[in-house]
Amino acid sequence: MKSARRPATYDDLRRVPEHLVAEIVDGELFTSPRPATPHARAASLLGSELIRGFDGPPGGDDAPGGWWLLMEPELHFGADVVVPDLAGWRRATLPAIPNAAAITVAPDWLCEVLSPSTARLDRTRKMRVYAREGVGHIWLLDPVARILEIYRLENEHWVLMATHEGDAAIRAEPFGAMTLTMRRWWLEP
Repeated sequence: MKSARRPATYDDLRRVPEHLVAEIVDGELFTSPRPATPHARAASLLGSELIRGFDGPPGGDDAPGGWWLLMEPELHFGADVVVPDLAGWRRATLPAIPNAAAITVAPDWLCEVLSPSTARLDRTRKMRVYAREGVGHIWLLDPVARILEIYRLENEHWVLMATHEGDAAIRAEPFGAMTLTMRRWWLEP
């Protein structure tokens, strides 16, 4: 008879070498290597566009603002510990960023940049955790295929709202007040 495995703990996660990204989902510890350059470039440039346009008090002179945006925050949702590539909270949801190693308030939006080693986890178990926690929007960005999928949470289920590809200039919820240039996110061919 197979013995029951004990659920992974935060102490297990802390023992993972620093060169790996570690997460706990459904009691299981997942580790993955740091992202390769297509992933890192897409996350960095998308993040910088959104931060420039939205991370600030609402109603700025040249940007809509109203958000807190973070790259690779550690999120604690009960026993689940996840690290999305980007996450954003409306300032009404999170009035101030806590001075802490992790955040327990679910973001209003997040982005997972897909890598071969993480795409399955991002698309399945983590999306279920994000739905359970009430994250309003998820973007799945594939820097190799050059595709961005926009999902909205409706009645506890993810609904695909739009798919963008290639070098498009786009407006995408919840950041539709600003045009984003996908062409900038990709490595040169």
